[in-house]
Amino acid sequence: MLDLVLPSLDYGVLTLTFNRPDRLNAWTDAMGRRYFDQLAEAEENPDVRVIVVTGAGRGFCAGADFQTLNAIQDGSYESEPDKRPNSFPVTIRKPIIAAVNGACAGLGMVHALYCDLVFTAAEAKWTTAFARRGLIAEYGLSWVLPRLIGQARAMDLLLSGRTFTGAEAYELGLVARSVPGENLMEETLAYARELATHSSPASMAVMKQQIWSDWSTTLDAAESAAVRMMVESFGRPDFAEGVASFLERRAPEFPPL
Repeated sequence: MLDLVLPSLDYGVLTLTFNRPDRLNAWTDAMGRRYFDQLAEAEENPDVRVIVVTGAGRGFCAGADFQTLNAIQDGSYESEPDKRPNSFPVTIRKPIIAAVNGACAGLGMVHALYCDLVFTAAEAKWTTAFARRGLIAEYGLSWVLPRLIGQARAMDLLLSGRTFTGAEAYELGLVARSVPGENLMEETLAYARELATHSSPASMAVMKQQIWSDWSTTLDAAESAAVRMMVESFGRPDFAEGVASFLERRAPEFPPL
């Protein structure tokens, strides 16, 4: 049976590859369950420090599979829903980096942006697509997009459903890096290994929580929470190791989560 999400662990970096290349990795319930299961397993695996998500073949994820959409349209769709929301990756304490290698549309775009960082091939084709399918901004994209690129640009991408490149995604501020496709995985993995080697897993986990949760709070509340979290960090072995490794001019040996 085809494994819908291929895992590969190296140097503390777990790469998860959507594996339906003949369908540009179009999303199915089964692939979603497998992806979320892999994320949950990575959360518990002390050997995993950073997660990279990409797609096999020419696409990252071309959105919901049209067989699913047709079944919904004609009333024949049957599936046991996953209780985990599409925002599930946000709850994983380890950083998740999307490496968008090709087509990234609709639900695929949602899942790219629920990663903590996005690197993209400059020539990759992006689109929200929803307006051109008679749909709406799905699964919280109307919340995420304006916070990433501002209301006007979010309106443009959602209302028009136009196709844009990875290079434009970078110009819009939607992604962290845009690189030639042939260099995408090399650069993404190099960055991920840098995090896995030099950044404290506990620090990254807390900062991920801060960034995703502070979007919906006030500055005063965020500052008060940060003061409490900072005091807590003083008592962790990561702090002692971070200071010691700096003074001793060596790579840190941070404990796993």
